[in-house]
Amino acid sequence: MATLQLKKLTSVWIITILVLFVLAIVFGILMRFNQGNAIHLSPVGFYSMMTIHGLTMIGIWFVAGMAAVNFLLQRYIKVSAGINVFALVLTVIGVVMLWLVTFVGEFHTGWTFLYPLPFRGAWKEWATPLFLLALGVLGIGWFVWSAGMLFQIFRKYRPAQAFAWQHLRKGSPEIETPPFILISTVTLIGIITCLVAAVLLLVLYFAEYFSSGSFVNDALLMKNLTFFFGHTLANEMLYLGLASLYELFPEVSGRPKFKMTWYVALAWNCTMVFILTAFFHHMYMDFVQPFAFQVIGQMASYFASVPAAAVTAFSVLAVVIKNPIRWSLTNTLFFVGVTGWLIGGVGAVIDATISNNFVLHNTLWVPAHFHTYNAIGNVLFSLAFFNWAANEFGGKGHTDKFTRLKMTLLIIGGSGFVIMFYIGGAYSVPRRFNVYPQEFSSLSILASAGALFACLYLAVIVWFLVNTVNKCLKVFSAA
Repeated sequence: MATLQLKKLTSVWIITILVLFVLAIVFGILMRFNQGNAIHLSPVGFYSMMTIHGLTMIGIWFVAGMAAVNFLLQRYIKVSAGINVFALVLTVIGVVMLWLVTFVGEFHTGWTFLYPLPFRGAWKEWATPLFLLALGVLGIGWFVWSAGMLFQIFRKYRPAQAFAWQHLRKGSPEIETPPFILISTVTLIGIITCLVAAVLLLVLYFAEYFSSGSFVNDALLMKNLTFFFGHTLANEMLYLGLASLYELFPEVSGRPKFKMTWYVALAWNCTMVFILTAFFHHMYMDFVQPFAFQVIGQMASYFASVPAAAVTAFSVLAVVIKNPIRWSLTNTLFFVGVTGWLIGGVGAVIDATISNNFVLHNTLWVPAHFHTYNAIGNVLFSLAFFNWAANEFGGKGHTDKFTRLKMTLLIIGGSGFVIMFYIGGAYSVPRRFNVYPQEFSSLSILASAGALFACLYLAVIVWFLVNTVNKCLKVFSAA
């Protein structure tokens, strides 16, 4: 049973995330209208907006998944309210610092902040150290939060049990590991690992910044650390959403809870390894990179998508096919989210194939696939949890009268938005350009069309925000 304090903390997370999401969507729409020549942003304004758009989106949907897992973990273990508050405070401070750095300090390296861009000084002098400090503040909060949850899991379940290894043997195990615990454990370990890499990355950045030129980093090492941190975190936030799906989808659909099986245990243990090595597909163009790493990146990119995706899709279909389902906004969001995630995953695997990567990787195909599995995949997982939690907090017994309309508009807006990216990628339109080169000027209409579809998507999110916030606020008046 969730405590009132945990409900209040989760409500604060939900409200904060949804407000930031709306703002981040607006930034994305403005960038696409600029690429479509409908409005005109300065190059600095565009790239500052691109930087904060990417960082905000990744950050908020990471903490959305963490807040959901933290709330649902109380069904199995004791969670710490103090660590939750600590993570919330440091997240708010870190986000404020990042927005200050980009909009006041004009920092505009992009969310990847690839070395040596932060040292190029095309912005205020104080922006680079404050940017790195902001990442440090966020990293500390998230590391402590992740480690706290993992510690509590291991207090109840031995590591072998948390990884569900007993389910890989024949016969019925004495202790059954819930799928939610397995997925949470695998994901939290991946998060902690990539945050450790982020610490090393920041140490190296600060070492060079304060060395007055006497110490220079290795560019390839810095790029590997950056993508190991950023790419892995972006994928782990998706698995946080999947943990919520495994826990809630059968429940809200009126079906029995998912049970641990040998293939679920095997799939998620394999996923933990593959996802930590898939980032190498970002290094294909770095020919000095050891060849073995390129092979690992190719294979891991394929294998990472198979176990979790195939098993999850099978599990969801097993609940739905030939079973009477109580469809609501919550389980509809989960179901459509799985579809978006799978489509985006196929786009990612296509891009991760070396022969395709040479053609696609610096084109709009890349934002196409990650916006697909995020905007109409992972985001819907978290929105499903938000809707379920809001109904628990302040609207129990509430039926969503406009579920079909909301989902229809959300699918049209989200799909139209990403399709414009895919078409641009197929035509080799370069990404990260604030204004397209003359060779692609005729395709700028794709950008404006994408922005219009995004406006429809935004309208649904605002509608969802109003309904959800109204219910979440009721928990603060509860006795």
